[in-house]
Amino acid sequence: MRFMRTLPTTGSKRGTVPLRPLELTGASGWRLAAEAAGESGWPPVLLLHGGGQTRHAWAGTARQLAGAGYFAIALDARGHGDSQWAPDGDYSADALVADLAAVRASLRASPVLVGASMGGLTSLLAVGEGPPDFARALVLVDVATRLEPDGVARVLDFMRAHTGGFANLEEAAEAVSAYNPHRKARNTTGLRKNLRQHNDGRWYWHWDPRFLDHATRSRAGEALVRQKRREAAARRIRIPTLLVRGGSSDVLSPEGAHELQQLVPHAERFDVEDAGHMVAGDRNDVFSNAVIEFLRRKLPAGG
Repeated sequence: MRFMRTLPTTGSKRGTVPLRPLELTGASGWRLAAEAAGESGWPPVLLLHGGGQTRHAWAGTARQLAGAGYFAIALDARGHGDSQWAPDGDYSADALVADLAAVRASLRASPVLVGASMGGLTSLLAVGEGPPDFARALVLVDVATRLEPDGVARVLDFMRAHTGGFANLEEAAEAVSAYNPHRKARNTTGLRKNLRQHNDGRWYWHWDPRFLDHATRSRAGEALVRQKRREAAARRIRIPTLLVRGGSSDVLSPEGAHELQQLVPHAERFDVEDAGHMVAGDRNDVFSNAVIEFLRRKLPAGG
């Protein structure tokens, strides 16, 4: 694997699989931050987060994948977390796909793509519009060809409402809890990884607000990628595919999930009860186990 640089291993709790910080190269030499778990010779699984999230959203899943014999790599998309922010503000779907293609080219083997929301749309395009061997399997997390406009609008409204930052971490936790009842209020431990305190003393999300310039909204529930393009890409998917939907999601409805399965007839589906759009964060163990069970049937593990 041709990583730019391997950094010291981060600390981990006793009995857990350690996460190793990495730096990868995206399109045009963009610096992309990542963390890996497992052995590099095992089947690679790329974990792509949603808009406004970071690689830390996948920490639990990455460790469980490594424990099951897969080489998990959680990636910060451009403009998110510790990855390079685009000077020209280009966070279009094409730019995200180009970054993914650059990372894919550095791997020893064709990977499994696990993409949530924005990461799922990126993966859908990369597989549907790319070469047949771009990926060995695809897992879409609460995203499909048809999205619910009210749910998409609620996500974008939440992101736009807090670009001015928070007075403290407790205020941020309350905002997250109000948006997502599945998360407990005042739980600030994980927020420290997704927020940064600036010189003015306020805490800001660790992603470039210009990303929102590419997040469109319409009555078709479009965000980043037009629905016709999503549908065209889906029709060309031939690799094993799993759609994981949050049982309480307002972004992907049961009807939207069914439409994807009509476009990708071989796609399997798993609904996670008591989970919203942020499926992996709401019910991480249930989500991770569903992905691992799917992969074990489709792609033998290493180790």
